[in-house]
Amino acid sequence: MSRVGRLPIKVPNGVAVKIDGQRVTVKGPKGALDRTMPADMILKLDGDTLTVSRPSDEKQHRSLHGLTRSLLNNMVTGVSSGFEKQLEIHGVGYKAETTTSGVRLHVGYSHVVDYTSPNGIKISVEKNALMVQGIDKEVVGQVAAELRQVRPPEPYKGKGIRYKGEQVRRKAGKSGAKA
Repeated sequence: MSRVGRLPIKVPNGVAVKIDGQRVTVKGPKGALDRTMPADMILKLDGDTLTVSRPSDEKQHRSLHGLTRSLLNNMVTGVSSGFEKQLEIHGVGYKAETTTSGVRLHVGYSHVVDYTSPNGIKISVEKNALMVQGIDKEVVGQVAAELRQVRPPEPYKGKGIRYKGEQVRRKAGKSGAKA
């Protein structure tokens, strides 16, 4: 058995799970998510416990078992408490400001970079920190990665956009000429 796949998912109060064949809809206080799960996985809802099982021990079924359980758990967690990723902006003159549709970044280019956030994603700015919040873990991670890609941290001075707590490996600069 998959160590992840066999764990039951506890559905908190205020969250409603509806299983229609392989289509799963999860509604909670923060919003609603729906997703089609892999065809062979067996989904069961018993009271406030959601379980995933597989029909056989084939390699394909073993691979999908833990994945399906993780996707369901992320949906339940997302609609009940949500997800967030934090990014930091490092560099003299580098800054960000929120706009009506997303965020505007001033990160050392000759132009400003406007990033439009997808539906359901909220981007907030405090000083040199960006916070990406939403109910879909996949989309939150993708938006954070796209924002980081605007100006990834460089290894010489460490300037750029990085995840909070990310360690940037620094390189030594040029060594001085000996005369």
